[in-house]
Amino acid sequence: MMDFLRTFLYYVSIFYIVYLIIFATFSFFAIIVGAYRLYVDDRILKFKNKLNHDDLPISILIPAYNESVTVVNSVNSLLNLDYQQYEIIVIDDGSEDDMAQKLIDEFGMKLMNRPINHVLVCQPEEVVYENIVKGVNLTLIRKKNGGKGDALNMGINASRYPYFVCMDADSKLQTDSLKEIVAPVFEDDTTVAAGGMVLISQCVQMENGKAVRYRLPPNLLVSIQAVEYNRSFLASRILMDTFNGNLIISGAFGLFKKSTVVAAGGYSPDNLGEDMELVLKLHGYCRNNNMEYRMCYQPSAICMTQAPTSFRDLRTQRRRWHVGLLQSMFVHRRVMFNLKFGLVSAFSYLYYLMYELVAPIIELFGILTIMLALYLDVLNIGYMIGFLVMYAIYGSIISLSAFSQQVYTQKFRVLFSDMLKTLLLCILEFAFFRYVLVVVRFIAFFRYGKNKNTWGKIKRV
Repeated sequence: MMDFLRTFLYYVSIFYIVYLIIFATFSFFAIIVGAYRLYVDDRILKFKNKLNHDDLPISILIPAYNESVTVVNSVNSLLNLDYQQYEIIVIDDGSEDDMAQKLIDEFGMKLMNRPINHVLVCQPEEVVYENIVKGVNLTLIRKKNGGKGDALNMGINASRYPYFVCMDADSKLQTDSLKEIVAPVFEDDTTVAAGGMVLISQCVQMENGKAVRYRLPPNLLVSIQAVEYNRSFLASRILMDTFNGNLIISGAFGLFKKSTVVAAGGYSPDNLGEDMELVLKLHGYCRNNNMEYRMCYQPSAICMTQAPTSFRDLRTQRRRWHVGLLQSMFVHRRVMFNLKFGLVSAFSYLYYLMYELVAPIIELFGILTIMLALYLDVLNIGYMIGFLVMYAIYGSIISLSAFSQQVYTQKFRVLFSDMLKTLLLCILEFAFFRYVLVVVRFIAFFRYGKNKNTWGKIKRV
């Protein structure tokens, strides 16, 4: 029995070393490719004037449920965008608070008898309000509750323009964000979707509609999430963009070609990860119909969104994300090992499977294995500590590099103390925070049946 356990632990250790080396290699190439892409984009901006990309009419869709705290400020920020022609549609998905009334009072909206063509299935509308504010057509639609995907389908049905942007009700854009996110459409007419850079709003100070300062707030939880966001949006997504392999365009800020989304079937109302599910659906639709297409990541298009400020809210958010990831990957499981999908199947899908979906199981199993090896006195403690320290340092360098790239490309003014704080947060994230999230995601994985249709509430500030 002892020989069996020793052999078992030996092969488990080999698996984890290979598993971590693959992830470390991916992170290294992602940060290098990201740095090069951002450097090239910055050089182009310096030596070449950008084309005027504000002649493409856009519908901005804001699905909202009980967002009375943030929605008015978000709409006000959108009314001041530097863009020629766009409309704003707020979809009230059966809210129980006074969100709709706040919008009606703030913007003088009037009840309209406007028919909506339901090209996508969704819960029916109850009332529609409209007004023209600062030259922008603002629409509020109250409907029965059906979830975020259902609300977005309603917004698509009501939209007037050929492209739409989806946003969260707590998000804000820089004044030039629409110009930036439509740029890929002008550069390549096969573009069906584009995602923007998402920053945590608690870290950003705005001046004249543009983010100019980046400060890590006193709230430790928010600061750690900021480190996480930088690494995710500036590294892996830029790397996957090089081969049209992104599987997620954040629901906080994404541009889509309406005709293609409608043809693919729109958003799934039963999926908590409606943003990832739609992107996978578009990959499948375009490839099954032999369409040339492009789904881009545009890091110069900036969106600010609120991060949870308490552990309870963070747990709710990450549970929802993981359940949505599981739903999306299961529904589109035929992408795996499918030659028709190329690198989307061979690289992107497998990456999300191994390093996102089942990662909590793998990591917790690794912790239990270490405890078993320690109990059997077959653990080389010195080697293990040395390996973990080296891996922590490596991960901290990757995170700090992503933070530095963010500062460089956005021309943020940053204090040296924030650079130092970022380094300390990187270590804290590796040593503690990531394992807390592992447990949260692990519980979400095994309580899927209970949580699969529940969004949960997150407090807004």
